[in-house]
Amino acid sequence: MKLEAITWQRMAERLAAHLDGPADDGTAWQRVGIDGAPAADTGVLAEELAGALRPRGRPVLVVAAGGFLRPASLRFEYGREDVDAYLGGWYDTGALWREVFGPTDPGGTGRVLPDLWDPVTDRATRSPYVELPPGGVVIVHGPLLLGHWFPFDLSVHVSLSAGALARRTPSGERWTLPAFARYARDTEPAAAADVLVRADDPHHPAWTGLPPT
Repeated sequence: MKLEAITWQRMAERLAAHLDGPADDGTAWQRVGIDGAPAADTGVLAEELAGALRPRGRPVLVVAAGGFLRPASLRFEYGREDVDAYLGGWYDTGALWREVFGPTDPGGTGRVLPDLWDPVTDRATRSPYVELPPGGVVIVHGPLLLGHWFPFDLSVHVSLSAGALARRTPSGERWTLPAFARYARDTEPAAAADVLVRADDPHHPAWTGLPPT
């Protein structure tokens, strides 16, 4: 697979131009998924893309998957380092469908909840809903996004080699490495995503480019 060196800013500009292209008539919402392990820091590209879209007149909401974690009592039911639970039970995918994707389906309300649960306090965030008008873009970023059939109009996978992932994952979180190895094997996010980004060196990413329009 051929990869092209690029900056995060230039990548964001090209993604924004793609979303703002001829296929977009401004009457529907667009959903972008930026998938990657926490060590891949998907929020960097999410914020760059939001910054590239706003000058184009596109309302944007960035949603971190980490704001839709389940309560600790459910996440840690089988222990704090259970790989199966991390893969299948840490993130409240039902809430993401209900609060983010449902409202931005055709005929939806555009009333999106930006987050639901604070893992630090282990309490509901009580964040207000955001009214996103038609033509707006929701950017959802975080780990394990591509195995749930979320209706992304454009999906990006920020990939790290096994060595880079191990190096950049804090020691207390390295128990998640087998989970990401299984995710890579079973879900194949690098193949499932519309755009693949390799970010072993976070200052010098490379990507496959945009899908054909």
